[in-house]
Amino acid sequence: MTHEKSTNTDQTSTPMMHIEEIKNYIPHRYPFLLVDRVLEIEEERIVTVKNVSVNEPFFNGHFPGAPIMPGVLQVEAMAQSGCIMMMKHKVEDPNKSLIVFTGIKKAKFRRQVVPGDVLQMDVKLVSHRRNFITMEGVATVDDEVTCELEASAAIVARENL
Repeated sequence: MTHEKSTNTDQTSTPMMHIEEIKNYIPHRYPFLLVDRVLEIEEERIVTVKNVSVNEPFFNGHFPGAPIMPGVLQVEAMAQSGCIMMMKHKVEDPNKSLIVFTGIKKAKFRRQVVPGDVLQMDVKLVSHRRNFITMEGVATVDDEVTCELEASAAIVARENL
């Protein structure tokens, strides 16, 4: 998977989207909202950040004395990032739709994510046919790849859930 390097690597720069706006596009809330800021957003690409704090509830059990962010939560953070992009640019009314996972392929975990890390997700849209989506994502910490994957999802009406 190849992704363009983000040009906005200054973590102190003004985000393109703050947390309250993010919450307008996805239904996730604490403790499962895993995107803190949007650094860049285009119709087919998004760059987001998750500030990994020692206070995250999952660190209590994963693992005591050696906290590591679960890989599945890195995957979820990338999925949420892709959902924000899709809801903002491809869904007519985000309040009437949800995006749900339908598959994960080629997931690879390359580096541990620990408290104090800033996890940056770069997700791009690979295909969008009707209500079916394929995205590729790469997560990094300090320019080192932590996780990469290809994921598929479907846009569904909230009333159908």
